[in-house]
Amino acid sequence: MSAPSSILLSPEDNVAVATAAIEPGETLPGGAQAATRIEPGHKVAIRPILAGEPVIKYAQAIGRATSDIAAGDHVHSHNLAFDQDRLAIGAPVPPEAASEADKVRTFLGYRRADGRAATRNYIGIIASVNCSTTVCRAIADEANRRLLPKYEGIDGFVPIVHDQGCGMSSTGDGMKNLHRTLAGYARHANFGGVLMVGLGCEVNQLTLYGQSGAGAEKRHFNIQETGGSRRSVERALGVLEEIAKEVAPARRVPIPVSEIIVGLQCGGSDGLSGVTANPALGAAVDILAGAGGTAILSETSEIYGAEHLLRSRAVSDGVAAKLDDLISWWENYVALHGASLDNNPSPGNKRGGLTTILEKSLGAVAKGGRSPLTAVYNYAERVTEHGLVFMDTPGYDPVSATGQVAGGANVIAFTTGRGSCFGCRPVPSIKLTSNTALYRAMEEDMDIDCGVIASGETSIAELGGAIFDLIIDTASGKKTKSELFGYGDNEFVPWHLGATL
Repeated sequence: MSAPSSILLSPEDNVAVATAAIEPGETLPGGAQAATRIEPGHKVAIRPILAGEPVIKYAQAIGRATSDIAAGDHVHSHNLAFDQDRLAIGAPVPPEAASEADKVRTFLGYRRADGRAATRNYIGIIASVNCSTTVCRAIADEANRRLLPKYEGIDGFVPIVHDQGCGMSSTGDGMKNLHRTLAGYARHANFGGVLMVGLGCEVNQLTLYGQSGAGAEKRHFNIQETGGSRRSVERALGVLEEIAKEVAPARRVPIPVSEIIVGLQCGGSDGLSGVTANPALGAAVDILAGAGGTAILSETSEIYGAEHLLRSRAVSDGVAAKLDDLISWWENYVALHGASLDNNPSPGNKRGGLTTILEKSLGAVAKGGRSPLTAVYNYAERVTEHGLVFMDTPGYDPVSATGQVAGGANVIAFTTGRGSCFGCRPVPSIKLTSNTALYRAMEEDMDIDCGVIASGETSIAELGGAIFDLIIDTASGKKTKSELFGYGDNEFVPWHLGATL
């Protein structure tokens, strides 16, 4: 018996989602017949929808019909538009309790001297300013060529470089974000030690990081004081060899899964992302949170329209209010730049079947499962609470993941429906596809095929358990596809706020 080519996500919905191509005349949920070919991930009306009426998916309004829609019609940008309305929802459904076996599971990680848990054992070379990025890359290249073969216990030398640090105000949100981000990387547990390199005359002075929390392993110097670029590379290699001798002996030991912190990302989403990959990742998050671990949901501009679902699960009025404040800030922020939060979804999202930001957001929030929301953090702020937390970030994946890693994420789980390629050293990135066609087309980049949910081969709960297992294996040292290819040196992108001076 073949798998159904469409799925109705909720009895309240007036559209179904194509899980495979639907041909004209094919019978839909509810008995209507498709009037035209519907591509995978796209929506089809299962009953008539009059102009001005809400289009319902996930039991939530994703917009309003701009014209009359007949049962069997394709529903997309030509007849559906963004609308601010929200449908009332019932009380949030709590997640299934984590099993006692999951609560006592461990992963093999590195226990740092200050007690924190690491999933990798890298050494970082961090640029304070764009002017020192070329030297930092040269240092990392030489260290990986000359030093890495001598120290097998080290995963590699990672350049953390960017385009900021000067030509900006020394005060304000821009500098606060940059400093918080660089300090978060400098103290990240996946770096056994770091070297910070500046030019010398920049706004973002190295002296600002003297108490960054990186510990005794942190060293720093300026190129201008060292005598130039080549001399800086040679000086750096001497410093890095000292660090390598300290870091290389580290060995993996059993650590409770409660010390795993997963950053949740989605990029290149399609119409199946909210049907397969995101809810499956959410099921894994519920297991992790139930076992005392932490998951960071982010991308504030991509929860817009679904924030009420998170607010209803906040553990306190204060947490809910902080989330509301973020939404208000973003509405004002985009208005100042002449934009709208409904400028999202992207063209690729729309080709994959997503029409409005409400639809995209409802699917994106599914990554957070059904666990209570325990805390809300600013960009790159250090995460200390356990369970499901939210961090304010843009929807642009490299910027968002950079903030999560700065906040302490030691694993990234990244869903995609179109085929985003991504890595985030020093943190491993697991890639999950929403559909099997993408997995088969880009298997060398993707770790898990969640399209098997749409085909009926497995359930969301079953695949959630498999994702949880892969998170533990990855935290224990199993390399992801993006790590094997070498992604991660170019994806450090701090959020740029404020004027360029």
